[in-house]
Amino acid sequence: REHRPSEVYNLAAQSFVVTSWTQPVFTGEVTALGVTRVLDAIRIVDPDIKFYQASSSEMFGSSVDEDGFQRETTRMTPVSPYGCSKVFAYNIVHNYRNAYKLHAANGILFNHESPRRGLEFVTRKIANAVARIKLGKQQFVELGTLDAKRDWGYAKDYVKAMWYMLQQEKPEDYVVATGETHSVREFLQMSCEAAGLPDWEAIYQHNPQY
Repeated sequence: REHRPSEVYNLAAQSFVVTSWTQPVFTGEVTALGVTRVLDAIRIVDPDIKFYQASSSEMFGSSVDEDGFQRETTRMTPVSPYGCSKVFAYNIVHNYRNAYKLHAANGILFNHESPRRGLEFVTRKIANAVARIKLGKQQFVELGTLDAKRDWGYAKDYVKAMWYMLQQEKPEDYVVATGETHSVREFLQMSCEAAGLPDWEAIYQHNPQY
């Protein structure tokens, strides 16, 4: 009421998938019901405020279309409390959009990375560890399976996409991705190459915890 924004971008979430298993109720409170609270505030204060919801590719789970891709129409079968919470948020956006005619859009974003990523995420964990190994500050990087694949994009590009979504005349839901997947192994190899470390296998230690 005090600030009357014209647009609201909801990026708030307990967004660490592993943590959602140890804190499922907290994850639901923030990632699911938090969205409902913001939408209801918009409905009460000013229904003309445009709303962006940061949805996630985790909502799809293992579901893919016949061509192997995940898109706006792919079935949602989440496989974690985080994914389930994001599906709730996705659907409540639809509910408020239809019931109250809000300009509310879901951005179904695949992984988007930048130097601002927390160290608990594998991309920053690897990059930070490789830099420290290069400087002699640690010996190894502990990772889970190297075969896991993700679609990694650049966060700055994805934030531009968020803004474009709210500039459309009609609110819609959009998948934002690069369309390419790469393995954790590839990421580790490229990080070592960038740092001038010749043998990535020498610094890798498998930890089943991850």
